[in-house]
Amino acid sequence: MTTIQEAVTAAERCTPEFRRDPHPVYAHLRAAAPVCPMTPPHGNETYLITRYEDARAALSDPRLSKDMYGAMDAYRRIFGDSSVALDDNMLNSDGPKHTRLRRLVSSAFTPRRVQALRPRIEETVRGLLDACPAREPVDLLPAFAFPLPIIVICDLLGVPAEDRSQLQRLSTTVARTGFGEEFKRAQQKAEEELHAFFTQLITAKREQPGDDLLSALIAARGGEDGALTQSELVSMAFLLMFAGHKTTAYLIGNAVYHLLSQPQQLRAVRDDPELIHAAVEELVRFDGSVESATFRYATEDVEYGGTLIPKGALVQIALSSANRDSRKFDAPDELDVRRPGNAQDAHLGFGHGSHYCLGAPLARLETQLALTLLFDRFPRMALADPAGGPRWLEVPFPAFRGLAELPVVLDPAG
Repeated sequence: MTTIQEAVTAAERCTPEFRRDPHPVYAHLRAAAPVCPMTPPHGNETYLITRYEDARAALSDPRLSKDMYGAMDAYRRIFGDSSVALDDNMLNSDGPKHTRLRRLVSSAFTPRRVQALRPRIEETVRGLLDACPAREPVDLLPAFAFPLPIIVICDLLGVPAEDRSQLQRLSTTVARTGFGEEFKRAQQKAEEELHAFFTQLITAKREQPGDDLLSALIAARGGEDGALTQSELVSMAFLLMFAGHKTTAYLIGNAVYHLLSQPQQLRAVRDDPELIHAAVEELVRFDGSVESATFRYATEDVEYGGTLIPKGALVQIALSSANRDSRKFDAPDELDVRRPGNAQDAHLGFGHGSHYCLGAPLARLETQLALTLLFDRFPRMALADPAGGPRWLEVPFPAFRGLAELPVVLDPAG
């Protein structure tokens, strides 16, 4: 990267080189333009925040709104009308509404409740590993990394087992669409199908409630939080399903790849099982699955890093960049599972402030158990083509950071 303009172009256009390795671009921007004006393909004026302190402050700044209905014109230009029906949720709200929606669902994700899921998660991990071929190459993403969190979140919501593959397929379409007309049509169709699915599921659970989170949300009545509207129920179910498996699946994939690529780090975790907690925090910091926070927009003129962000502009906060900021982390481009101060609140991989990831305890537990049981079961596991290098997702803007495939041999002969 030789000029600031080249760095800006790479970031706003998500060039193939940038998707393969965005970190040199982010390093250039942190040094030369930490709050960078851009015009991405969606055409809306956007400011990219790349330094840790600015990112942490912006994530909890009430002047940067998450209520995309307040920026409806920009929102529709990016995502189209079909997304609106699925976005009436806590991710896209501020203030009292966000507090009410989050409080209604937060009891399902307390550390105590999450730990109660451990036996079921362990059972699921072992079952998926039993089904994997040991001596021939297998893509660990569809065989293991994706099924695990989709099973867990669908169990939690009460989604029938026979519908889970359909949900995974539709959410993959939503996640991978772009800005062309063909992409938008595919996205709209998938979102309409998801809306119809959750509408039907909610109707069924009103008539016959189960022992699951969605039934509990339907039954919520009275109190200071009141009841969820039909629109809020559908949107909440979609958000929990989508966010509850996509990010964890990519995190597991990224973590397995980096540990296999750096055997000394894997050896440290295997030699000290208690290190898995700190290791997962470091893996989230080093190459987490959420590259950028979801959009915010400025409700008034705001200044960050000496740059004025005008009222109405979109704000994109690069979490992956903030987590590699040398002003915060020593040797940030090195994976170090023994990194001093590897606390849960050191990195921004799960966000910060009132929109801190509600499912973070569950994502942590799933990743810890997935890595521990995977490497215990297959201690000789290796990348199927280590010389070929990884193939990363190609997406039109950096929301997810994940592999497109993860071919491994679980138990190489000899």
